[in-house]
Amino acid sequence: MAFPVDLRRCQVLGLAGTAFLALGGETAGALPVEELLDPSNVRVALGVVGAYFGVVLLIAAWVLLGRLVRSAEPPTPRALLLVLAVWAAPLLLAPPLFSRDVYSYLAQGAMVDAHMDVYAYGPSHLGGPLANEVPPLWQHTGTPYGPVFLGVASALSGLTHGELPAGLFGMRLVALLGVALMAATLPRLARHSGADPAQALWLGALNPLVLLHLVAGAHNDAIMLGLLGMGLVAALGRWPLLGAVLVTLAALVKAPAVLGLAAVTALQIRAGRGPVRAVLTTAAAAAATTVAVTAVTGTGYGWIRALKTPVSPHNWALTSLLGRATAALLTKLGSDLAPLAVPAWQALGLVATGVAILVIWTRRGRISPVYALGLSLAAVVVLGPAIRPWYALWGLFLIAAAAPSTSIRRRLAVVTGVVAFLALPNGTPAGTDELVLAVSGGLLAVVVLWQAHQAAQAPALGRTA
Repeated sequence: MAFPVDLRRCQVLGLAGTAFLALGGETAGALPVEELLDPSNVRVALGVVGAYFGVVLLIAAWVLLGRLVRSAEPPTPRALLLVLAVWAAPLLLAPPLFSRDVYSYLAQGAMVDAHMDVYAYGPSHLGGPLANEVPPLWQHTGTPYGPVFLGVASALSGLTHGELPAGLFGMRLVALLGVALMAATLPRLARHSGADPAQALWLGALNPLVLLHLVAGAHNDAIMLGLLGMGLVAALGRWPLLGAVLVTLAALVKAPAVLGLAAVTALQIRAGRGPVRAVLTTAAAAAATTVAVTAVTGTGYGWIRALKTPVSPHNWALTSLLGRATAALLTKLGSDLAPLAVPAWQALGLVATGVAILVIWTRRGRISPVYALGLSLAAVVVLGPAIRPWYALWGLFLIAAAAPSTSIRRRLAVVTGVVAFLALPNGTPAGTDELVLAVSGGLLAVVVLWQAHQAAQAPALGRTA
């Protein structure tokens, strides 16, 4: 007999998951340096166990909710939005989780507020307690983020006066705004693409990766995707120029969103506008927006040359992994070409990305521009030179809205389940001890869920007897 499923059970189970995650983060999260405990500390160990206990409960709640969404009487989009709010609530005041990037955001905002060139210098140039929170890997590297996000970070720095708790909470509110925009736009994008709005919300907004990385991690990808979704919704209506402006603003948070301009153009053409006119008006709106925003923020155009910043030596992108494996083989063979292996594979990946995007947009038959954009962003993630767990949301957000079949959503749900376990709560690489603790927390959650399943079956069996 199946585990009984209703909206309230899903809501409570997911709330328990995020509550345990938030509690675990109090000792095992990406805490400020002065609050970090020795990894061997019992409290840290319990925090890791508790965090992964919560992650498994959250994923279980999400899977059960997916069954409900695909049932004969699915919950309304409004009910799903309430579930999202309930699940997110415990994370609002939790420490940053799964990444320390939010500290980099705050340091970069302080640098802009102090009129420092964030594209020429890393946070070490700022100095002080805030810069000390940034991981060593990024201390001396310029930011790849555009003027829209840097303007927001600078304004937040001015409002919080560099106070860390207030800054962290402010960044989380910015991320929550992005998630809210994502959730608001998904139903409209789904209806346009002939998809079910409830299923789109389930996969695109209630996705555990959204809660783990956009809410708990406060990543700026949330505001990028929120603006991108708003731009596409505007382009679906009678405001294609507004759509181009909003998509450009998204790209001026993080550059991959620039592909959304292709979708804005395609939507105009489908609405009956001539191709040349559609391309020119979209390009003009994008250029004007870029110039205006850059002038207002005063950050300059250094983000263009800084786009390579996310590529770290130990990045686990597909092309980087292949490059390192090839380099190791060439080194073993005594070849002098070993240092060229990683750059060569990354260059090949960029070419493959371009080819994949070209194939997607020239594909015959009716394919929604929203779906084509989602596939294009997925190609950028899979074949590009840099990848992080939250990058999976770039394509997933739009594929959730426009996927032509339920089977595609199910495959993406499996991807979500795998990617959700690829980062530790403190955002550092996993060691053996941390892996053991994480697995222990996950297994404990599985045992608890199994016991709940058995308890739910017992009354039904008793009635049958």
